Amino acid sequence: MFKSVVSAGIILGALLVGALAGCDAELLGRLRPGSSTASEVKAVLGQPTLEWREADGSRVWEYPRTPQGIVNYLVVIGPDDVLREIQQVLTEENFARVSVGMSRDQVRRLLGRPAHETYFPLKRETIWDWKTKVDSGMEWYFNVHFGTDGRVTGTSTNYVPKG
Repeated sequence: MFKSVVSAGIILGALLVGALAGCDAELLGRLRPGSSTASEVKAVLGQPTLEWREADGSRVWEYPRTPQGIVNYLVVIGPDDVLREIQQVLTEENFARVSVGMSRDQVRRLLGRPAHETYFPLKRETIWDWKTKVDSGMEWYFNVHFGTDGRVTGTSTNYVPKG
């Protein structure tokens, strides 16, 4: 009985991640860089969780899919109010760009909102994590460690067995 419940939970979790990815693909397919307007982006994706303004007048909107999903999107809207690009930022290339000394804002602008933020008082550090993969009953995470000054002290990865 327990084994079948665990197996059902793993299958359901995989289906949920697949459904989220499928929904995103359908929604993102409605948007066209170079022609979709900022209003159209909001109509399709909703309100962004955060907005950054760039020196050239463009805006970067954050659309996280964590903690359930394994992607985060940053959407660039030009000063002309037209969609420039959609970036899925949870990539190995971006994880490799995280370096000691970066600020929390720099990491957030690179990877988007983390899935979790945990403070460890004995170590006096905060860890942000992003789910990167769900495979064979495991959830894999990329972690960024911050010191008390809010600067990156290192990175790590871990996995959590599900079930």
